[in-house]
Parts: sequence; structure tokens; C-alpha cells
Amino acid sequence: MPQDNSRENQGSTVTVSGQPRSLGDLLQRIAEVASTRERVRLGIIMQAVGTRSFGPVLLLIGVILVSPLSGLPGMPTTMGVLLFLISIQLLFGRHSFWMPAWLLSRSVPSDKLQRALRWLERPARFIDWWLRPRLSYLASSGGAVGVAALCTLLALVMPLMEVVPFSATAAGVAIVTFGLALVAFDGLFVLIGFAYLMTVGSLAIAGLL
Repeated sequence: MPQDNSRENQGSTVTVSGQPRSLGDLLQRIAEVASTRERVRLGIIMQAVGTRSFGPVLLLIGVILVSPLSGLPGMPTTMGVLLFLISIQLLFGRHSFWMPAWLLSRSVPSDKLQRALRWLERPARFIDWWLRPRLSYLASSGGAVGVAALCTLLALVMPLMEVVPFSATAAGVAIVTFGLALVAFDGLFVLIGFAYLMTVGSLAIAGLL
């Protein structure tokens, strides 16, 4: 979905009108800022996707976790901190999100980021084909609060995912699903994300018993 974007190629700010309404749109926005830098700061990426709505930020976190970037040391913990901060702020009724400078200054090499984006292109086209507004009451303001409560609990266990193989990717799938639900007002994806999270959680608990 085309958007009116403007950016300073050599600067540190990115201005984007509107918020992404699909996974493909979000990947395109990230690719545009990644193509102009050797390293891409989290703050720049968040400016590109927008920080005034819960859905796009949630989708960004999920995309990072399901991509090969989740294998970078410290990335699950960083995403866990970000997820916790935005979820808590939504639960307290904030309409835009504050994040500490040290978190926004975290960066990744542009080449690794662009490879991850290319890896996600085909699944993004498939997923976007299924997205449409439906059961919108589940993806409205009240639904977002419920999703934020689940994500707060998920964020608390994400540092442990540094040492459990593929666990960050599994969490990322749920987060992407919730993020897509909120940006596209698709309540069916809320239900899918909840069912997936409960299934994975049950399997994990059963494996520990």
C-alpha cells in the first residue's frame, strides 16, 4: 500500500504519514530507511513505522523476532523490554509511547536487516492476502487492552528466550499475529494469536513436567 513518505537520507529523522496497514507495508517502510544507512537504530525504525499506535510497534517487535535478527545476542531481551514498556503504557491509557534513549539507540547492521526483510517478503504477501476487517470489536480499543495484557506477561519471560533455541521465534509469531490484527482491525487474527499462544504455552509446560 503506497504511502507518502519523506526522509532525510543522511540525517537521523524519518517522517511517515499514516500507519502501516499490512505486513508488506511495514517491511517496505523499514527497507527504505535501511537502504540509506550502514547501521540502523531502533529509534529510526520506529519513526518509520509510527509510535502513536500500539499495532505497528507490536508488529515491528514480532517481525524482528521471527526474522534471523532474533539470533543476534541480546535481541530477545531488547525486544522484551520494548514490548513490556509499550504494553504497560497502553494499559495505563497513554496514547503515545515513551521509550528510553538507550533502547532507541540499539542498532543492527543494515545488510543483516535487509537480508531479514527479503526473507520475510514471501510470507508477508501470503499473510496480507488473508487480512481484512472482521470481528473488529476484538481488534478495537478494548481488544488492544486485552492484547497488551497478554503481551506484558509474554515480555516478562522473553529474557529467558536468550538460552532456549527457537523460543523467541515462537513468541514472535504470536506477536506478529496480534500486531496484524490491530493494524488491519482483523479480530480473527486476535483469536488465532491467542489460540497459538495457549497451545505453545501448554506444550512448553507439558515438556517441563
